[in-house]
Amino acid sequence: MGLKELSYPSYNGRDTIKAWVYTPIRKPRGIVQVVHGLGEHSRRYFHLILALNEAGYVVAADDHVGHGKTALDGGIWADYGDKGYMTTTEDEKSLHDLVVEDFPGLPYFMFGHSWGSMIARSFAAHYGSLLKGLVICGTCGESPGIVGVGAALKAAIAAGKGEERDLQYIAQMFAGWTDHYENPQTPNDWVSADPDIVSDSAADPFNSLSTNVPTTRSDYDLVALVEAITGPQWAEKVPRGLPVYNIAGDQDPVGNYGEGVYQVTNWLINTGHRVKTRVYADHRHEIHNDRDIRDEVVAGIIDFLAAIKNP
Repeated sequence: MGLKELSYPSYNGRDTIKAWVYTPIRKPRGIVQVVHGLGEHSRRYFHLILALNEAGYVVAADDHVGHGKTALDGGIWADYGDKGYMTTTEDEKSLHDLVVEDFPGLPYFMFGHSWGSMIARSFAAHYGSLLKGLVICGTCGESPGIVGVGAALKAAIAAGKGEERDLQYIAQMFAGWTDHYENPQTPNDWVSADPDIVSDSAADPFNSLSTNVPTTRSDYDLVALVEAITGPQWAEKVPRGLPVYNIAGDQDPVGNYGEGVYQVTNWLINTGHRVKTRVYADHRHEIHNDRDIRDEVVAGIIDFLAAIKNP
């Protein structure tokens, strides 16, 4: 496996994005861009990255603004700048452009998990013609718990409090996310039923949500992103010919325990798209990390990619 580190300017005009390109030992068959979730970083996807490399795919992954090594080097955590939710979408476009310079002509795919799935859906709406396939994992449908905080966030920003870090907004967005489970042991039990995965995520020094409260402005960026990818009006912007694989756990509150996952699928199907949906029974948010099914999850992703023919 080859490894190349990239640095490039963020769309926000402030940060320098850190990214990595992992190359397989054999002639590559395609490229997969991995888009990580809120509070985490791209190294939490090593299992997926290595499996994709083994299957012959180049993998590109960055640490978003306010996250991971991007935040560590820049010294700014859980703050995404002042250019709005399109910052992460445009930063993924910049990574795409850098990667295709080194690997021209290869079919290009995108995998996004959680917040990363939302970014990937935004990318598909703006730049979907660049993709041969899209995998969204642990995504959301209508999210009243998140969107419902929008008015308060907008008022706080108008009052000049966009730079402040107030825990109440994130707490409201994630409220009740463990109520669905019997005897939850931590506030993060929605991540997985495996306590080792929950504790590993919470103890990760690069987990920005464990150590930093996002700015009010950044919280609003999340709300605005969710609003932008909700409903058939979003699906209409995604190219009709782009195959989509929509996967999640049926115990995942992000996807409203499966209901929101199928909402996304229905928005796409009703606008003429091809969608394959797989909801894993009795599993929560991080199906790609759950040790009892992660190999099955990754195999399904690779099968989906391999079945797409490159014209």
